[in-house]
Amino acid sequence: MGNREDLLTGARQAILDRGLAKVTARDIATAAGVSLAAIGYHFGSKDLLVMEALTDGVGTEIGDGIDKAIKDAGEGHSLWDSLAATWNGLVDVIQENQQSLLLSFENGVQIARNPEAQIFMAEATGRARSDIAAALQGAHPDLTDKQATAVARLIFVMFQGMATQSLIGPTADLMDGDDLVTAIRALRGK
Repeated sequence: MGNREDLLTGARQAILDRGLAKVTARDIATAAGVSLAAIGYHFGSKDLLVMEALTDGVGTEIGDGIDKAIKDAGEGHSLWDSLAATWNGLVDVIQENQQSLLLSFENGVQIARNPEAQIFMAEATGRARSDIAAALQGAHPDLTDKQATAVARLIFVMFQGMATQSLIGPTADLMDGDDLVTAIRALRGK
């Protein structure tokens, strides 16, 4: 690995060890085994390094769970017939990744205050939605690109909303797949 990759790995480790609010640039450089100056050279600032490390690390972890939920539920079923199972799989991803999601949301608050980080995040969000669309088309090859993209955007927004709800109201009853199907049927007038 190069210094850039070492810094991303070191940042994730230092954040896990010290917490997002307490981690320092020195903690990250030490964990990465590189000089403090390498942070500025590769990322411009500690904040941008932390944002990228968390976005990539958490995004990969959560993204893999989302892909698996779509694939497992969709295998041999239409998109409609797999909707409830897919959503239940996504709820499982949320419940299994509470700490990672919490770090992601803490990171999100910092991103909201940094225009440069917002550009990176907009691009990362686009990649995440594209990955979900690809997973949907893998599980449901009959979907057009436009349909897969639209469903991916909906899943992404709903997933984020449910993740937020689970973090700020952990004892709240989360919407399950059957509730989702019932709601969509009601919206369609059926």
